[in-house]
Amino acid sequence: MTTLTLLHNPRCSKSREALALLESRGVDVTVRRYLDDPLDREELQALAARLDAPTETLLRRNEAEWKALGLEAPSEAQMLEAIAEHPRLLQRPILDRGDKAVIGRPPEAILALLETR
Repeated sequence: MTTLTLLHNPRCSKSREALALLESRGVDVTVRRYLDDPLDREELQALAARLDAPTETLLRRNEAEWKALGLEAPSEAQMLEAIAEHPRLLQRPILDRGDKAVIGRPPEAILALLETR
């Protein structure tokens, strides 16, 4: 059986909506509150690969932490390091199946990952 993990921030409305959507469908999901249990650089790199999208899609550029870093054209390594050091920079929510992951923006986007199980 495939383990699903939701990278979740309970203060984020989109993250709460994604969790509610999964629960309403009876999906067994592990919730990882990434602000309390941050992903390290290696986990982030692997997650970026599972998203099948550019690393920058993981990054929330509007956060104060990002602006304070002053990185105008960051490398992939700089982006991953910034997210590892400042977990608030991680886009949310993210549903991770272990072999593929999807960002839940909008929250209904996570349903695509459930359909390919």
